[in-house]
Amino acid sequence: MSATSPRRSYQLTPGAWLGRAATVLVLVFFVVFFALPIVWLLIASGKTPHQLVSTGAFTPGSLGALSANWGALVHFQNGIVFQWLGNSAFYAVAALAITLLTTIPAGYALALGDFRGRKALLTTTLVVMLIPSTALVLPVFLELSAVSLVGKPAAAILPFSFFPFGVYLTYIYFSTSVPRDLLDAARIDGCGELAVFGRVAMPLARPVVALVGFFSFVANWNNFFLPFLTVPGARSPIQVGLTNLLASVPAFNFTATGDAAVELPTLAVATLLSVTPVLLIFLFSQRFLVAGLTAGGTKE
Repeated sequence: MSATSPRRSYQLTPGAWLGRAATVLVLVFFVVFFALPIVWLLIASGKTPHQLVSTGAFTPGSLGALSANWGALVHFQNGIVFQWLGNSAFYAVAALAITLLTTIPAGYALALGDFRGRKALLTTTLVVMLIPSTALVLPVFLELSAVSLVGKPAAAILPFSFFPFGVYLTYIYFSTSVPRDLLDAARIDGCGELAVFGRVAMPLARPVVALVGFFSFVANWNNFFLPFLTVPGARSPIQVGLTNLLASVPAFNFTATGDAAVELPTLAVATLLSVTPVLLIFLFSQRFLVAGLTAGGTKE
């Protein structure tokens, strides 16, 4: 004889309803605030200048208009947009390499090392991390000017390499996710400190390396203020180049005419082109990013 258990009926309390309603409102707000501008940008890149102002904001454009806007961008100043993209890639990757070479060992030493001044260094790292980057632009510019680096690639690469947030992330990871007993066992087996770091700690640190690398690359790629001052002209990264394109739009600059003029749909194509590398890197590395973000969240 089989007995069937009656279904349990769940009734939401007024507080639960309010909580769900608040959650839905927050999600709708974020969709409207973040997703709709991106959708509009995608649509605007496929319109003609006339369609952009005469049709609805979300009225689809055409592939022909998109092709024409792409051609206008390619021919603007003999394809300088690709030089800007190359500059951004070079600055971001070079700074990323220096960041990883310095940040990961520094975080490891602060987390698992035992030396005089360790707490003072950690406190200094936290304080510097909280300082707004814009507050450091003037002193950094004066330092670069004093050593005659303004206008050279090093003026973008060296400041980009300074990433105290990455040191803190690495410190948190090694403090919570790498057991000291494992490192001590390697020392007992005869490994020196460099061998312990390279053979034991680093293979376990792949999630945080990916996390620090992603955050560093995105920060370097999107940096605007300091490169605007230190590497102007043809050596500018793409973010500074977008400002030059904006200044060439007749709607914002009435002196922009002829071959020096850029229409708004062309600017939309350039904007999409500038965010594509970061989007692709995020899509291909999100598994490692999630692992790095959740590392150390639980303890057994």
